[in-house]
Amino acid sequence: MSKLIQTDVAVIGAGTAGLAAYRAARAAGQRAVIIEGGEYGTTCARVGCMPSKLLIAAAEAAHGLEHGKGFGVHIEGSLRIDGREVMSRVRRERDRFVGFVVKGVENIPAEDRLRGYARFVDNNILSIDGHTTVQARSIVIATGSSPAIPAPFKPLGDRLIINDDVFSWETLPRRVAVFGPGVIGLELGQALSRLGVITRVFGKGKSVGPFSDPVIRDYARTAFQEAFYLDPDATIESMEREGDEVVLRYRNLDGEVVTERFDYVLAATGRKPNVANLDLQNTGLELDAQGVPLFDPQTLQCGKSPIFIAGDANNVLPLLHEAADEGKTAGHNAASYPNVAPSLRRSTLAVVFSDPQLAMVGQRYADLKEGSFVTGEVSFEDQGRSRVMLRNKGLMHVYADRSTGRFLGAEWMGPSAEHIAHLLAWSHQQGLTIAQMLDMPFYHPVIEEGLRTALRDAAAKLAA
Repeated sequence: MSKLIQTDVAVIGAGTAGLAAYRAARAAGQRAVIIEGGEYGTTCARVGCMPSKLLIAAAEAAHGLEHGKGFGVHIEGSLRIDGREVMSRVRRERDRFVGFVVKGVENIPAEDRLRGYARFVDNNILSIDGHTTVQARSIVIATGSSPAIPAPFKPLGDRLIINDDVFSWETLPRRVAVFGPGVIGLELGQALSRLGVITRVFGKGKSVGPFSDPVIRDYARTAFQEAFYLDPDATIESMEREGDEVVLRYRNLDGEVVTERFDYVLAATGRKPNVANLDLQNTGLELDAQGVPLFDPQTLQCGKSPIFIAGDANNVLPLLHEAADEGKTAGHNAASYPNVAPSLRRSTLAVVFSDPQLAMVGQRYADLKEGSFVTGEVSFEDQGRSRVMLRNKGLMHVYADRSTGRFLGAEWMGPSAEHIAHLLAWSHQQGLTIAQMLDMPFYHPVIEEGLRTALRDAAAKLAA
């Protein structure tokens, strides 16, 4: 017989958004439960942000040693990369980060933690694996997302992997084909290449990373192609499994048909919200083409219902800081239902931890109306501090409103982009103009002086 639990707020999913929603509901003085069917430990800690940065850190160490000759620093003999030691540290530190998250979850009172997979019976009732029924005044969907695997890849069996699988390797393989030069594909593809893995990265439609500015996209493509094999508009003739290998026939960048064998094919072909198994048809909510409930992006409320959706599950901005913000908003509004309020929406900020790094802040180039803005540009190839450090690869575009001079956004590839991105995000959120940004201090010699050059270029075009 199913156990009945009555509560004010039920949160489905104990990831970043779910934990934030639960805490916000409790902070609002409401009863709340959090439901999780999988392992505790967020996507970021277990298979996302943190383990990928651990692999990238190892790759940067290897790259730094190999490229010391530019400074007159030479290694006697050959560089040796121990794949087992690399992956041992990745797993060990990954488990440490996951442990912190799990400890935080376990600090939640036991009666508030429910184990199992939740399905909607109606707008206010959930069934958890048939053993528990939860009746809630409002519900938050925070079920996260999963890698999307195109059908042609599935016959590859265990030779097909996703980013989750990489961080369970005992050692590094010899050859990997990566499909998808987006954030995950670029980060892991470049890292594996620098760690001595024969790596090929394939894409469709010429896209590179998150860029919508064609000039920045093309610059990034050329820069990456100088470092590892990247074809952002690949022609794949065939892909078959033979034994423990994948045989790939493709046209290379010169148009020649090449046959290569790989130990694994890594599908970095996007992610999809985890909503398919929630029985949303029982809620009467209106769904989009991917089966995600339509919702107000400011309040995160689905229609006029007592259901809210936050984090990767809503398929808007799958980033940890966005998930945390959305979880807090969804939890607070669920606790206050039917009185809901718009959330704090910070300026958009995205970083790809490749080398050079990629970044986007504020409005994308593709979102701007032609003729309404000017573009300030800087190349980092001759930027002083960048050249001193032999990290002088990069191109930046900053966008400014033609009529007001307000900073609208930026897209770029360049050194220390993660740090410059924060300066620009703060400036964007405060609504600063290009002139006001140029009034801020710039130390010498720093990479940020490159940003000043781009702002000066924008200012000159505004004046003209």
